[in-house]
Amino acid sequence: MNKNILIIPGDGIGQEVTTWGKQVLETVAAKYGHEFSFDEAIMGHTAIEATGNPLPDETLEKAKTSDAILFGAIGHAKYDNDPSAKVRPEQGLLKIRKELGLYANLRPILLFDELLEASSLKPEVLRGTDILFFRELTGDVYFGEKIRSEDNTFASDLMNYHRYEVERIARKAYDAARTRNKKLCSVDKANVLETSRLWRDVVQEIAREYPDVETEHMFIDNAAMQLVKNPKKFDVVLTANLFGDILTDEASQIAGSMGMLASASIGDGTGFFEPIHGSAHDIAGQNKANPLASILSAALMLDIAFGLQEEAKAVTQAVADTLKAGWRTGDIANAETPATQILGTNEMGAKVLEYLR
Repeated sequence: MNKNILIIPGDGIGQEVTTWGKQVLETVAAKYGHEFSFDEAIMGHTAIEATGNPLPDETLEKAKTSDAILFGAIGHAKYDNDPSAKVRPEQGLLKIRKELGLYANLRPILLFDELLEASSLKPEVLRGTDILFFRELTGDVYFGEKIRSEDNTFASDLMNYHRYEVERIARKAYDAARTRNKKLCSVDKANVLETSRLWRDVVQEIAREYPDVETEHMFIDNAAMQLVKNPKKFDVVLTANLFGDILTDEASQIAGSMGMLASASIGDGTGFFEPIHGSAHDIAGQNKANPLASILSAALMLDIAFGLQEEAKAVTQAVADTLKAGWRTGDIANAETPATQILGTNEMGAKVLEYLR
């Protein structure tokens, strides 16, 4: 198999963790006889500093002609503390999602038994949890019209959805539910928001096309509570952009750390694969970041973008073997973890490669 893969390290620790996602892909190619060629591009704060644009035209052109994209992270504290900044790193991420038509964000909550104690939730609550989130990615309040008055006394963000945006992600979520436990929970706020009423109407219509899948509708506030109270009740979760952003970050505590969760943003063309964690500039360049989410994002790429299930399982198994052997990064260590078993970014990545090879 010959594939062209674009690496966009992005900002902060993204530049450290994508190194290991790429090395995993190189190792898979060598082990299984594939040919992966790699190119690199800039985006986010790094791109603003270099070009003044969070998504340079060159990066977008490379993205459109690649077979898949491995992304690191985006953001910088200087923008967090300056709400008036007109150019921001996240604008690059939103634009590339729109330009590539990446309307579905898949976030599997993959729970390794060895990390049950790393979560703030009780092991008996967590054990057996297996959730796949489908978050709509190109609509909702993130893309609506934004207004701020000149006197800085009023601001507005328009929340809107078109029927087709709900239909296409709902079908992807139902298709996935059919391959799992045939259960789907659609999360909205239909008791208050008109966009959520449209969302629920459309999902109810699509549900009739999938009579073999059990459908449940749940308000976002209840879903946020149930996710930590009884996460095992969920299988496939379908939700809008804003709600999905919040719920999937909350769900990172099920896995023990944001450093353990991968995601795939897909549409009808090039897929975009990334860890869900941020740029974490407070630890950038210190060899402290957890590379496992980037490595698991590479596994998602092998599976979803290239259809290489055996290779994807081998990568996931290498991560599992690394954890079974007791190796940890600081974010997933606990009080009982020996100091000699706590590794830095590079050492953890190298351990996974050992097991993969």
